Amino acid sequence: MTTTERRTAHVGIVTVSYNSGRYLTDFLASTGASCSGRVPVVVADNRSDDLAGLRAATEASGAVFLELGTNAGYGSAVNRAVAALPPDVDWVLVSNPDVVLAPGSVDRLLATGSERADIGAVGPAIVELDGTVYPSARAVPSLRNGLGHALFANVWPRNPWTARYHSDRDGARRRDAGWLSGACLLVRRSAFERIGGFDERYFMYFEDVDLGYRLSRAGFRNVYEPAARVTHVGAHSTRGLSDRMRRAHHASAYRFLASKYHGWYLWPLRVALRLALGVRSRMHGSTI
Repeated sequence: MTTTERRTAHVGIVTVSYNSGRYLTDFLASTGASCSGRVPVVVADNRSDDLAGLRAATEASGAVFLELGTNAGYGSAVNRAVAALPPDVDWVLVSNPDVVLAPGSVDRLLATGSERADIGAVGPAIVELDGTVYPSARAVPSLRNGLGHALFANVWPRNPWTARYHSDRDGARRRDAGWLSGACLLVRRSAFERIGGFDERYFMYFEDVDLGYRLSRAGFRNVYEPAARVTHVGAHSTRGLSDRMRRAHHASAYRFLASKYHGWYLWPLRVALRLALGVRSRMHGSTI
C-alpha cells in the first residue's frame, strides 16, 4: 500500500460495555489523541445495569451507543458494532473498555497494517499498570499442548506443555503471531468480514484465538507492533475468576481445539481433552 493510501485509510473504533463504569469514560477520552482526524466510535452494550449512565458517557464523547438488549457475548457484540460503522471504514480498532490508548497508538498500528495487503490484524504492546508487558501475541495452541496443560498444570506447574501454552516470544520487536489479544487489536475490515467476523459460538474466551487462526487460514498475517502501546487498567489476572467464568474458559478452549482437530481418528484425544478440561474447570484455585 502506498503512502497516499495510508493517509486516506479510514479507521473506526469499537468497544463492548458490560457494567464498565469509569473504564469506559477513560477509554473514550483516550481515543481522540490515538489517531489523526475524526474517527467514528461505536460502543455496543451487552445489557449493562447502568444503561443511562453508560449512554450518557458515550454520547458525551461523541460516540454512538448501540444498545443490544441482550448479552450474547463479546464477539457477537463486536460484530454488531463493526456492522454499525460507516461503510467507508477500512480498518477497525477492537478494544476492551478497560484499556487506555496512548497518543498516536492507532496511527502507528494503521501505518504497520497498511504496509502490506496480506496483513489482516495488528496488535499493540499491552502494558499493565505495573509496567509489565502482557503476552498478547502468541502461537495458536495445539491439541497436544492443550491436553498436557489441562492434565498437569495444577500438579506439575513447570511441565513443558503449560510452558509452551503460556509462552510468548520477544515482546520488544515487531513479529508475526498466531493470534493477537482481543483486548486491543486493529483489524482490516475486509479481512474481518471475509471470514465472518468473530465466531459467535464463543461467549467469552478464545474468540480472539479463533479469529487469528481463521485470518491465517484465509491468507492474512497477524502482526505484533510494540511501537504502538496501550495501557490495560483492568486486571488480566484470572485468579479471581468465578466458577462460571472458569467453566466458560475451559469450554471455549475445548471448542477451539476440537474444531481445529476435528478428524475422526483424533476422537480419543478429544475425549481425553474434554475430560481433563472438565476436571480442571471444577478444581478450586485452578489457573488458566
